[in-house]
Amino acid sequence: MTLEILTPDKTVYEGEATSVTLPGTLGFFEILNNHAPIISTLEDGKVTVRGGNAGKEQTLFIKGGVVEASNNKVVILAEGILEK
Repeated sequence: MTLEILTPDKTVYEGEATSVTLPGTLGFFEILNNHAPIISTLEDGKVTVRGGNAGKEQTLFIKGGVVEASNNKVVILAEGILEK
C-alpha cells in the first residue's frame, strides 16, 4: 500500500508500506494491505511503519491528527512531529 505522512509544513514520509500502527483516539490500531476504508482521529503518540522505503521498521512520533485509508492508500495528516 502507499503511505503519506504530512504535516502543515512538510511531507514526512511518502512511499510503500506493508502495515502502519497508529495512536487512535480510542487506542492503537493497525492498517494493513486491503484494509476496509476508514477515517479516524489520532492522538499524540507513536506511528510505526513496517516494510517501508528502507524495507525495515520506522518509528516517528506525531502530535495528533487524522488518518484516511481507502483502496490501499493511507494518508496521515499530523498536526506536527514530536522529537524523541
